[in-house]
Amino acid sequence: MNRIILQLFAVGVCFAIGQALECYECKIGFWNLCITKKITCETGQECFTGKGSAAGFVDVTMKGCLAKNECNSSKDVNFPSSSNTTIYKMKKTCCNTHLCNGAPGILGGSLVLASVAALLTANMLV
Repeated sequence: MNRIILQLFAVGVCFAIGQALECYECKIGFWNLCITKKITCETGQECFTGKGSAAGFVDVTMKGCLAKNECNSSKDVNFPSSSNTTIYKMKKTCCNTHLCNGAPGILGGSLVLASVAALLTANMLV
């Protein structure tokens, strides 16, 4: 009887671990360049994508895990953190499916640059 209970517990633990939400994380990116990695969120968190603007013309991006109660909100980021000098405003929107906060931004830029380089090389050789 103890063996059956232990097996059921082991299956339950495996199921719980397999249900952890995976998201892309990017600490900070500018324009469409954001170097990402995959992370696993903690309980009570969702994936988020943050978009903001610094100095009115520099697009700032963030991705990662965020507590559900902080989702879909805007926040001023100050520097230093105790001052009233706002560096940028960040709007964070959340989603709750695996890797729903977008593919790595650096990948698209790299593909475009590689394509342009290939075309220029082909034109030079002909």
